[in-house]
Amino acid sequence: MPKEKAPLKTELIVNDIRLISVDRTMKDIKSFRTALRTAESIYFPNRTRLYDLYEDVLLDGHLTGIMQKRIDEVLNKELQFISNDKEVEGMEDLLQSEKFIEIMREIMLSKFWGLSGLEFQPGAELDFKVIPRKHIRPEAGIISLEQSGYEGTEYNKVSNIFVIGKPRDFGLLLQCSVYAIYKKGCFADYAQYVELFGQPIRVAKYDAHDIKTKTQLKQVLDEAGSSLALMIPKQAEFEIMDGKTSNSDGQLQLGLINGCNDEMSVVILANTETTTNSKGGSNAKSKEHGKQQLAVTKADMKFLLGKLNSKKFLDILASYGLPVAGGYFKFEKEIDIAALAEKVVIDSTVAMQVPIGDDYWYDTYGIPKPDNYDELKAKMEADKQTEINNPKPAIGKEQPAKTNKKPSQNDAEANMSFIDKLRNSLADFFAPAP
Repeated sequence: MPKEKAPLKTELIVNDIRLISVDRTMKDIKSFRTALRTAESIYFPNRTRLYDLYEDVLLDGHLTGIMQKRIDEVLNKELQFISNDKEVEGMEDLLQSEKFIEIMREIMLSKFWGLSGLEFQPGAELDFKVIPRKHIRPEAGIISLEQSGYEGTEYNKVSNIFVIGKPRDFGLLLQCSVYAIYKKGCFADYAQYVELFGQPIRVAKYDAHDIKTKTQLKQVLDEAGSSLALMIPKQAEFEIMDGKTSNSDGQLQLGLINGCNDEMSVVILANTETTTNSKGGSNAKSKEHGKQQLAVTKADMKFLLGKLNSKKFLDILASYGLPVAGGYFKFEKEIDIAALAEKVVIDSTVAMQVPIGDDYWYDTYGIPKPDNYDELKAKMEADKQTEINNPKPAIGKEQPAKTNKKPSQNDAEANMSFIDKLRNSLADFFAPAP
């Protein structure tokens, strides 16, 4: 007989974790390479440096914006809990609660960080604490008390700890970090460019031997404002080699900034057109990129459902007395009017050739199936049979009653066309006199 698994224990370890402030020193490409090598180490992998770098990278406004957009695309979908093909009563408040929404958000954030961890607090109501990611060691399956430690609690043996992530997955922020670092440096160069050439440069020349004029000239420039001012002797040659000939409006820096933004959009959203349209893309291009965005959202929805419907998470919800036995989470089907408008034409054509079940129409077009469906269906079939047996005359097609009366000449003329009437009139006019 197979051995019975030992029941999982409950532990609270977040409060014992020793937190250390995020390293906010300047990060460059060299820092990124060093952090990645440390995280990828075979014998002593540690994500501390990499996650400190991620914290610095997330100060980028464009990156946080597209991340939020991707997460909101999923969180804004209506979620249901189904059991026996019906929505379970009493779960609506949970699904709309702030706590549950935060759980879904943390699960989605694992796509960007590579992992997320939650410690659920025992009690009557659902409650949890987020486990600091720098303390999670997915390669060893432990949570360490020190961010650089390699010993700790095996979270797979703890019932109230839920960790999402794979050992060698460092998240989508890994690809975005390079572009965010280059972009930050480029913004610094652009700020310096604006500082230097955003205001006119004042150049004052004086005679090298006239010390009094130099002193007075300096006083005038100091009192005239804070714009860049230069004082040079008339005998000296002065020239600013600033590159303005090829970059007179700063487009060199802006081009690199926009390029980095586009690359990050592709990494996070799989497209650029649904976020920015700075290059004047067409409406057709935007629709195509919208389809790509929809494909990413569908994949995220499947990912989220996979975690919510996992045995461990359902067991955690059951520990709070929630009615989850035999049920599962499911997103409510949304109706795409534009897509269905095209689909209904195809379905109607197919239905003329082969029979299509009624359930297909209900499922495809999101029409609620009535409780008394069988009764209504039988009535529709009876009405249809009655109409076949007793057809009604078509409106405007009433046939005149048949009579034995011969049509008069006036009736015959009334039924003549204009050409026939004209021909008869001419024939009468030119007819020979009797």
